[in-house]
Amino acid sequence: MAEDQSLYAEIGGQDAVEAVVDDFYDRVLDDPLLEPYFEDTDMQELFAHQVQFVSAVAGGPVEYDGDDMESAHEDMGITDEAFDRVADYLAEAMRENGVPEEDIERVIEDVAALRDDVVMV
Repeated sequence: MAEDQSLYAEIGGQDAVEAVVDDFYDRVLDDPLLEPYFEDTDMQELFAHQVQFVSAVAGGPVEYDGDDMESAHEDMGITDEAFDRVADYLAEAMRENGVPEEDIERVIEDVAALRDDVVMV
């Protein structure tokens, strides 16, 4: 990747991020372990926040204006198993949508760094 090119641009910009997030939530919501975490969630709002978050983390021209990770996930009772499964589904969704393996690894490393702010059990 060129020094001046962001991961966001490299993976295909907003269209690619939206495709990955859409695929990701299809996988998450089809999982009996994870689906209950989203029962009372406005999925359109969550989708928009997730696209914004992934775009910002990937260096896109977007600022994430949602809650910090700890505030967003407090009182959800997220377990290590659920966190790992979500990370796996994110990697699978990126892979399915043509994101290069080295970029998937970078994103998953960034996700792993959030574990202590998300897992509260």
